[in-house]
Amino acid sequence: MKHIKKHTFILGFSALLTGFLPLFSFQATDSVSLEPPSNLLVAQSHSLLPIASPETPQKVVSKVLVVVTAYSSTVSQTDDTPFITASGTTVRNGIVATNILPMGTKIKIPELYGDRVFVVEDRMHPRKNYQVDIWFQEYVDALNFGAKYAYIEVLGS
Repeated sequence: MKHIKKHTFILGFSALLTGFLPLFSFQATDSVSLEPPSNLLVAQSHSLLPIASPETPQKVVSKVLVVVTAYSSTVSQTDDTPFITASGTTVRNGIVATNILPMGTKIKIPELYGDRVFVVEDRMHPRKNYQVDIWFQEYVDALNFGAKYAYIEVLGS
């Protein structure tokens, strides 16, 4: 019988550096297929996101403490295309910007919004780490939101 070595790979945060659970992990053997499983979607060249379906409801795969802030579509808070996100979509309710998760990742902020689901479709300035920015239609609403510490729940299938 051939002995197969198993290796565990961590995708996402380094649990050792952050003290939080990793976002995604999987085990591979010496005979690894280069094709991703059919329930995964290549969202960016370096990330894999689970595809949710009614048969596979999304569950919390990680909790991360972040600073939650707000922004609106003003040139002073964005770039010269304030209504287009970094992923190329038009801004709308439920969009968040962050640098710590892949585009398309779904999150919840239960302490502030209960079961409401947000989608990462925008980015922040590179110096912003462990921060999530919620899009608001009105500048005054974003300003009044302020900054809060809260746990985000990263969702997967």
